[in-house]
Amino acid sequence: MYNFTCMKFFIDTANLEEIREANELGILDGVTTNPSLMAKDNVTGEENIKQRYLDICEIVDGDVSAEVIATDLKGMIREGEALANLHPGVVVKIPMIKDGIKAIKYFTDNRIRTNCTLVFSPGQAILAAKAGATYVSPFLGRLDDISHDGLALIEELRTIYDNYHFETQILAASIRHPMHIVECAKIGADVATCPLKPIMQLLKHPLTDRGLAQFLEDYRKGSNP
Repeated sequence: MYNFTCMKFFIDTANLEEIREANELGILDGVTTNPSLMAKDNVTGEENIKQRYLDICEIVDGDVSAEVIATDLKGMIREGEALANLHPGVVVKIPMIKDGIKAIKYFTDNRIRTNCTLVFSPGQAILAAKAGATYVSPFLGRLDDISHDGLALIEELRTIYDNYHFETQILAASIRHPMHIVECAKIGADVATCPLKPIMQLLKHPLTDRGLAQFLEDYRKGSNP
């Protein structure tokens, strides 16, 4: 059955300053990124991207998902092995496609950890778990965008994985706001990955701000009779 440990927090970015800020909170467990996020942070070219992965691994004491670009089996294996050799913290990120499942099985057999990405259905997640993926990344926000219930998918995966004692961890991705994080925690997702903003929004509540302001005001009155 599900191992009731604390849900892990990953940050979904390639920006080093955001990663440092999240890490300084003391709650960061890892990082996910992808070619789009690399490009958003103006990191282009194979060598620059590899260096950015190394820079991220130096900041974070946890898993860092590094994505392959190839979509054929040989290419994914070649790129994945190169990424895995960069640093012990690297987890090879593989797309949910036919050759992707084959690649995940190859990496599993060779003790290379994987994150199966772009998952949108229970069937896809079952295949990824059967192939031995370390993580499976259902994109709940993108499902919400097309009027499907992304959180319902997380709930289905929790039930299926618990039924068969799959060790694959459910990494809830495409998280858009803090309530996504809270709901994923209630359902039992193993990991939530999101930009820095939703994590920081978890800190905020108007009653906290109001209460703190009142405490400080009362203190000042008491200190200046």
